[in-house]
Amino acid sequence: MDCFYAAIEVRDRPSLRDKPVGVGGARDRRGVLTTCNYEARKFGVRSAMPTFMAMQRCPNLIVLPTRFDVYRREAAIIRGILYQFTSIIQPLSLDEAYLDVTSHPGAPAALAQEIRSAIFTATKLTSSAGIGPNKLIAKIASELNKPNGQFEVTPEQVADFMKDLPVRKIWGIGEKSERKLEDLGARTCGELQRFSRPELVNVFGKFGLELYDLCRGMDDRPVEPDRPRKSLSTEETFAADLTTLEQCEEKLEELFQDLMADLAQKESMRDLTKIFVKLKFNDFTRTTAERAGLPPTLEGFRSLLEEAFGRTGKPVRLIGVGVRFADPIQEDAQLNLL
Repeated sequence: MDCFYAAIEVRDRPSLRDKPVGVGGARDRRGVLTTCNYEARKFGVRSAMPTFMAMQRCPNLIVLPTRFDVYRREAAIIRGILYQFTSIIQPLSLDEAYLDVTSHPGAPAALAQEIRSAIFTATKLTSSAGIGPNKLIAKIASELNKPNGQFEVTPEQVADFMKDLPVRKIWGIGEKSERKLEDLGARTCGELQRFSRPELVNVFGKFGLELYDLCRGMDDRPVEPDRPRKSLSTEETFAADLTTLEQCEEKLEELFQDLMADLAQKESMRDLTKIFVKLKFNDFTRTTAERAGLPPTLEGFRSLLEEAFGRTGKPVRLIGVGVRFADPIQEDAQLNLL
């Protein structure tokens, strides 16, 4: 989906059309943007950017609070559309997923167009698609014709497609790995292909084996349907210990926003049973405060933070927040014998 949260806000508020819009943390706190639209990105604003920094880059940025109930509702509609075309779906996030359409009789590009049209008809939201013979190629291709477009790479086109592609486009390559490859004279996948498997293993260890294939557009990872989870959490280890409850509360709000963004991927929260806050102190001891029956609200997590922090008052090295779900019933569980 194209700027999913922001696109929903603009759709529901037509007066925001063509204006820079961000969704996420409050302007007067240490909040973080969950996402922003393309008008905002023209100013250098991006997802996960502190809100105060985004406002510095784009003073006219309109920052709206998240509405996760709305986002989950729209995601459920979109997920239902996807299942009309294939049952093999691997969600990456609330607004992105891999689809294995190998068994579908339609041509891939035409099928992608049909799916995107169905999504727009149902939600009035645009989407983009990448079509390729594997997950690596499809993911990269999905970024090439945004917004509201699609790009196909056929098996015969893979070699040429990868040749001039920047190495940073390969999954698993971050800033550190990119700099290491630049030192080796490999800025593109074509340049990286000059290295043998042993040479790449010598530099990158086990990842070098994968890198040898990935820079050639080879990726044998299957599309894996989502599996039920027992819990969902996010945490952060701090460079400097937090010594007061107020400092912990400031960090808690950022973690809460991240957790809610992840939680929004679930179509329903009816199986949510508990919320919890985990603290690791500067002496590496830990404590967890959790409560059943509380909804996942910022105030609920704050009460658990206060409880956990008050147990020792020690400087805090790490904060984690999360939720627990009811154990799913195993469909293949053995029946009692008569």
